Amino acid sequence: MIEVPTLPTVSALAAHGGRRPLKGIILAGGSGTRLRPLTGALSKQLLPVYDKPMIYYPLAVLMLAGIRDIQIISARNHLEMFRALLGDGSQLGIDLRYAEQEEPRGIAEAFLIGEEHIGDSPVALILGDNVFHGPGFSSLINQAAMRLDGCELFGYPVQDPQRYGVGELDSDGRLVSLVEKPDRPRSNLAVTGLYLYDNDVVEIARGLRPSARGELEITDVNRVYLAQGRARLNELGRGFAWLDMGTHDSLLQAGQYVQLLEQRQGERIACVEEIALRMGFIGHEQCFALGRELGDSSYGNYVRQLAGRAAASTAADSPAA
Repeated sequence: MIEVPTLPTVSALAAHGGRRPLKGIILAGGSGTRLRPLTGALSKQLLPVYDKPMIYYPLAVLMLAGIRDIQIISARNHLEMFRALLGDGSQLGIDLRYAEQEEPRGIAEAFLIGEEHIGDSPVALILGDNVFHGPGFSSLINQAAMRLDGCELFGYPVQDPQRYGVGELDSDGRLVSLVEKPDRPRSNLAVTGLYLYDNDVVEIARGLRPSARGELEITDVNRVYLAQGRARLNELGRGFAWLDMGTHDSLLQAGQYVQLLEQRQGERIACVEEIALRMGFIGHEQCFALGRELGDSSYGNYVRQLAGRAAASTAADSPAA
């Protein structure tokens, strides 16, 4: 299901003299050891989640936020696979770049790898194995981006918070603590794999020391902002789904979730061609061409039908009609 933001995107605001538009980063690294043998020769983020590669889901989130300048970070032996799948992004009206992560050294390393890409802009980081879906989600992201002054995090209630970074809110909804994998969680709000930061994040990441497990921890970045009083946790409540596809079971569950919704509603989740069309990144002619390239698959048929409806709507709205 595609939901077009009702608010102006951050890119649109920048075009009218507002703040710099967000850059996007998808961290698609890691060795995927918990998914072997599936990931013996293939990046986890290229595995299928029902009818599309996993990488489509985080890419869709960034596109729905109006972000068009995106860097994908992955291992060297996987980068060419991502390029073969997505190219430079021009077919979707976006700009895709690629960077190598020599070995997994923590989520916060993405800001050091992506420093040149980020430049002096704010940045949205999303993990390549996360699925987000729910009503009003794109508007929520845009609201968070427009008020960004520090970091904007997204919390989701879970039954096993000890497996995640956990955020605690006070009675006024203010973030008061962040703990990584606590033995005794003070909240059930897991901090999800979507993060918005101002440009200070690069300098903050540069000043981090590796944790006991030898990684640059994203929770340590968030704690710096929290200590400055510039961290906010947006709660994703009922009606939202957040899926982290790190195990065989969670990968299967994500595929079943997508299958159920798409078959019942007749609309696709994270169809990047549809998002590009509805966001105005491409026109219906380009959308139809993309659908044709996808062949006679059900996904390709869906994209061509979208393009056909968009063309008919454009013709009906034209003065000549």
